[in-house]
Parts: sequence; structure tokens; C-alpha cells
Amino acid sequence: MNAITQDVAPTPIPNLNGSSLPALNAWVAEVAALTRPDAVVWCDGSDEENARLIALMQADGTLVPLNEKTHPNSWLHRSHPDDVARVEHLTFVCTSEKEDAGPNNHWMSPADGHDKMDALFDGCMEGRTMYVIPYCMGPIDSPLSRCGVEITDSPYVVANMRIMTRIGAPALERIEREGRFVKGLHSIGELDPNRRFIMHFPEELTIKSYGSGYGGNALLGKKCHALRIASHQARHEGWLAEHMLILGIENPQGEKHYIAAAFPSACGKTNLAMLIPPEGYRKDGWKISTVGDDICWMRPGKDGRLYAINPEAGFFGVAPGTSESSNPNALKSIQSNTIFTNVGVTADNQPWWEGIDNDQEPALDWRGEPYDAAKRPAAHPNARFTVSAKQCPSYSPEAENPEGVPISAIVFGGRRASLVPLVFEARDWTHGVLVGAAMGSETTAAATGQVGVMRRDPMAMKPFCGYNFADYFTHWLSFDRDDVKLPKIFHVNWFRKGSDGKFLWPGFGDNLRVLEWMIGRVDGKANATETPIGYLPSDSDLNLEGVELSDEARRVLFGFDKDGWKSEFDSIGGYLEEYGPRMPQALKDEQRRIAQALY
Repeated sequence: MNAITQDVAPTPIPNLNGSSLPALNAWVAEVAALTRPDAVVWCDGSDEENARLIALMQADGTLVPLNEKTHPNSWLHRSHPDDVARVEHLTFVCTSEKEDAGPNNHWMSPADGHDKMDALFDGCMEGRTMYVIPYCMGPIDSPLSRCGVEITDSPYVVANMRIMTRIGAPALERIEREGRFVKGLHSIGELDPNRRFIMHFPEELTIKSYGSGYGGNALLGKKCHALRIASHQARHEGWLAEHMLILGIENPQGEKHYIAAAFPSACGKTNLAMLIPPEGYRKDGWKISTVGDDICWMRPGKDGRLYAINPEAGFFGVAPGTSESSNPNALKSIQSNTIFTNVGVTADNQPWWEGIDNDQEPALDWRGEPYDAAKRPAAHPNARFTVSAKQCPSYSPEAENPEGVPISAIVFGGRRASLVPLVFEARDWTHGVLVGAAMGSETTAAATGQVGVMRRDPMAMKPFCGYNFADYFTHWLSFDRDDVKLPKIFHVNWFRKGSDGKFLWPGFGDNLRVLEWMIGRVDGKANATETPIGYLPSDSDLNLEGVELSDEARRVLFGFDKDGWKSEFDSIGGYLEEYGPRMPQALKDEQRRIAQALY
């Protein structure tokens, strides 16, 4: 592939024909005519290309080199203070019919969406280089992987996409072979919050993003493609694109299970995906492997079981709170070859964030100003790290298995300070879909807006489902058929608080105790008590050896508050009605069944 780099004089005639696929060349030419860049680079994903881009960004201050002795080949990026998180209120789904986008999405007609975005893109790359990034979401040779091309004027995006996806020649070869790809057009624009939009055109497999350099808004392979567009693809092609981690659990007998779990952003997905078993479990021979920490694509395999791949190749994780005690595997992963975004730095240029629990002190905050705790935290609450998944000590080679891994259990969970117990199992698939559909969580700093407000976040997909949630629930229900061997569905709540406002469950590695019970339920070996909301374990059904729990903790974590759940299911009933006539009757019936059982 030809490439033009910014360390040579740009050509006045952009290099547009970098592919043997006429449709791709035509689209690149169309975008170049609209945005008018000084040069075009077809990215090949090579080490040499990456080194040139890193040098370019270091020269213009986009990237700041970190301490080479403590964090070799690692960099700090400081984004604009008004560009630090996903912007859900500026994110649109543009479908021909408004009802197809559903009340869960902001809608605009495709014509209006294109007009608005093309006006912003008009001439926006003058004086800049346009990068063309062919990429593959998932292993290059997996039948469940899907490809895309992102066009961007941000070398920071190129560097991050190189970590998060499979970019370059192999991806382009698959695109040329298949003749189809998701089109993603991005420009940082002026970084003006009033000129910032992220538009999705599911029917055209197209994304347009303008005015933001932040990961979730700019790395179009991530949430935009891998969830919003992919969920639309999955519905029509008979699979599931989900906001889920994937981890493997091997017991002392050598039996292996894989679990997919959906939590809202900043609710512990990465911590669970990289879990280190408690000491007693490690001595007994329990092992955890990490397939993915954020996104999961699943489909029925030849044997009827659901098989999953992680479409991403890297982690775009939340830095604050990551420490040797909370997630040692994540901490080990990011000691080299990492891009940090919006963290603080120490006097000797090491990355620093709240909760890192080391003996260092920050010198500069995430804005590059002298650290003043009274002014702002050292790291932004949504500060991130981007790193290859292969650097994780618990990384599973099965992440490259083109057929995916078989899923034994699906887990839903969010932040609930009250009512919801530590864990319960759904009665069947329909009940499990309702559990996921009704999932509630307190908001975090991963999105703009107020933090700590309880909202319904179905399957942790509220910001990410590319079509009407009612149709999405119907799609989930459609997998309940004779030729599919469905996994069990569970719900967890690591964040239940006691009367003193403190968390009752220790979490982190001790969450394996809950996963062990789930596997026992899958294998038919663990006990549970049936309640209207599902099957609950007692404290004696879990291995709690070495865990100190107060009487209140045992009562609350394993208890069932009937009156509280009456109110919850009244609320759930109203929530389901918000989606109108498309809401599947099976979920309404299930809600009524449980509500009646509570009275």
C-alpha cells in the first residue's frame, strides 16, 4: 500500500487509490473532495508507520513521553477539558423510520443527519492529513468478525485504533475479499462542544463523528461500530453484539467454563475480566483467563451453544481506582507500550491517578497544571489507558480462536446501593431477558451528566443499542428455540451498601466465590432457594472461607426484601410500557407473573 506521511512534503493531489476495491476508493475520493486534506495516508499498521506518527505527535505536543525507565514506550495524551467522555445527548441514530431507532436513541432522519454532518466536514481537513484505517473487529479469520474503514484527521486515533483493532494489510485484504465494510468518518474539527455530533446510519453501515477526540466518540471501531452498528447487523444476521466482558474459569479438576458479563461503563468489567483468585483458590488450582473486558459478539455454534469472540484487540480501561489491590493484572498490563489519556504525572513523569495506591505523589494534574487537590483531582475520573490485550498476564490465547469460546453463563449487574442482593439466577431465558432489560445502575463518570443517579440500563446497552430496545428484547427472546442450548442467566450486585454507607461485599478477587456458585448451578451441583425474583443462594451456599461479613452483610447480601421488590416491579412494569406496542408481550407477561407472585 502506498503511504504519505507528515514528515515529508504533502502532495497536492491526495493518494486516493490505495485499494483494489472500487467502492472503497470511490468513498475515500468522495470524503477527500468534501474535507480537502493536504495529503492522504493509507495506514498499513506497521511499526515504522506507528513510530512516525508517535514522533509527529510528540513534536506537536499531542503525546508527552512518560518515564522511559518505569513505563517504556508509553505516552500521555491530554484531551481538551470539554472533551473527556462520551456525549450521549449528542449521539444520534439515523434510521428511515423514527420508531426503528426507538425511544432509547436520539433520532434524526438520514437526510438531515448527512446534511448536518457534511456541512461540518466541508473543508475541515484543510492543512491536515487524512488517514484511512482499514480495520477488523475480531480475529482476522473469524467468521463472526466484521470489518470497517475509519477515515480520520487524528494521528492519536490511528495510534489507538492500532492497539484496539486489527488494522492494516490483513484487514484490507479481507475487506477487498468480502466487498463490504462499515464506513466511519471522523474529524476532531475545532473541538467545539457546540459543533460536536456522533451520527450513526445503521441501514447504510455508516458512522460520522465530528468535534471530539475522546476515545468512545473518536475510535469508531469501539462503541460506534462494535455496538451501535454491530447490534443492527447482529439483529439481521442472527447473532448478538453486547457490552460484555468474557472470562474463562478453570476449576481444580481442569474443567473450563466461559462467562459473559454485562456491566455499565466504570462498574468493574475490567476488574472482573482480569480477576485474580483469592489465595485459597489459587492454592487449590483455580485459574482465570481474560478473553475480553468490554465487548462480546455471540452466535449459536454447530453444537447449539452460544460461542463468543471479543471483537477488540486491546483494553481502553478506566485508570482511576486501578491498583495493585484492585486489579494487579491491569496494572501489570500498562507498565509499557501504553497510551494514557487524562491522567496526572509525578515529578519524574510517571502516570498517576487517584486510587493507584503507590508511594508517589502527583506533580501535574490531567490538564498539565500544578496539582492542587482543592482545585481538581490529579486524574480526570474518566481517565483512560489504551494497551494491547496481549500484555495482560491473564490474557487467554482463546481470544484469537476464530470460532470463539462457548458461553456457560451470562451475567448482568450494575451499581445498586440498596435492594438488589449479591447474586440471583433467572428462572429461565425469558426471565433472564427481563432481568437484563430491567437492569438498573447508578451513573458513573464514563458519560457526561450527573453521577450517581439510578437509571435503567438494559443489558448495559442503553447508550449503545443501535435500534429500538423493544425490537432488541424481541431479538434476544428469539434465541429461545429447540436448536440452541442457552446459557443460564444471573444478576450480580457488587455495590450493595450497609447502614454505614460502606460496601458490604469485598469484591475484586472474592467475586470468584460468586462465579463458583454460578458454575455450580450450571453443572447442577450448587444449592439455591426459589423466590419470586429468581434463585438465591444462602450464605452457606458460597465458599466464604476467609471472608469476614457482618450479620448485616449476610442478611442483606443474601436476603430478599419482598416489599422493596414490589415497588421495583411496579417501576419495571411502567418502564416496559414506555416502549409502546413493540415491546414483546412475553416480557410484559413475565413482569406481571413476578409482580403477582410478590403479592
